[in-house]
Amino acid sequence: MSVSTRTSKPSSKVGRHVFGVAALAFGLITLVWHEYNGWHLPRYILYPAAAAEIFGGTAIQFRRTAKAGAAVLGAVYLAFALACVPQIVAKPQIYNSWGNFFEQFSLVTGAAIVYAGLSSAWSGETLNRIGRILFGICAASFALEQAVYLGPTASLVPKWLPPSQMFWAVTTTVLFALAAVALLTNRMALLATRLLTMMLVIFGLLVWVPLLLSDPHSHTNWSETAETFAIAGVAWILADLLG
Repeated sequence: MSVSTRTSKPSSKVGRHVFGVAALAFGLITLVWHEYNGWHLPRYILYPAAAAEIFGGTAIQFRRTAKAGAAVLGAVYLAFALACVPQIVAKPQIYNSWGNFFEQFSLVTGAAIVYAGLSSAWSGETLNRIGRILFGICAASFALEQAVYLGPTASLVPKWLPPSQMFWAVTTTVLFALAAVALLTNRMALLATRLLTMMLVIFGLLVWVPLLLSDPHSHTNWSETAETFAIAGVAWILADLLG
């Protein structure tokens, strides 16, 4: 039976746990630095957002509360995604705002898959298709964002990694694009999602964790580490679903 016609719900919980831990970390980072993803938040937004991430990241770990946790996280990340829209409208030629939107929307997608997967109202086939398309669009954005900012992307690659920083920047950009095509066309989607999950985890371990250890006082290092593993968690959730 092909992936596109399966009707079973995801059985693995690993992706959900990774996503939840990253969300919990996001909440703690938001509390400590009083900002989220570069946005300095007023207290009346800061504390509810951080509390929602902490609650959602914790609740999603357990079967009985996972649906509620997914709903809370989906709402929070959707609000942050929509907060990017005014910047997109003001300066649509600057892709950074588009990239920020799709990074947050990918997290919405992960939360939505978990929520729908725990609901009897959604068939496995429908959930597979919607999950593939939504995350496929996000993967296409990741590829485009890296292509637009290829130099800064290359600078993040460890210098000791052969053959060169630019090689890996170009390679990961191409792999994001191929993953997007696979997901949107449903051609080897499961394999593409598993490889994408692996790439994101490796990216987090080789790029952001060393930067975090070298400068633990940087909010960027903490938030980018959490975001990378959160998106890896989304890819893992989708791989669990397709598999």
